[in-house]
Amino acid sequence: MTQFNIQEMMSQAKRQYEVLQKKMEETVVEGSSGGGSVNVKMDGRKQVLSIKIDPEAVKAGDLEMLQDLITAAINGAGHKVDEAMQSTMGGMLGGLNIPGL
Repeated sequence: MTQFNIQEMMSQAKRQYEVLQKKMEETVVEGSSGGGSVNVKMDGRKQVLSIKIDPEAVKAGDLEMLQDLITAAINGAGHKVDEAMQSTMGGMLGGLNIPGL
């Protein structure tokens, strides 16, 4: 029977957390809406890195539609970050070998 070592587990968890932080900084996702009229780049910390808007979307003059497209693109990018981080976390937690999990 192996002895449960809380210090080793905490040390391993800290290393995994540091890896996750770095992965979040390096992860970049894109969200788009309106058939590509609005594109948003976001990092794994959900910081918006850039927003690109097709000039044709602005020419339409429909400000409310443009606002909705921007919102949808940002939300889409946010969902992609969530999916990427869940995937990463699932792999990391599997490596911790926590009894009962």
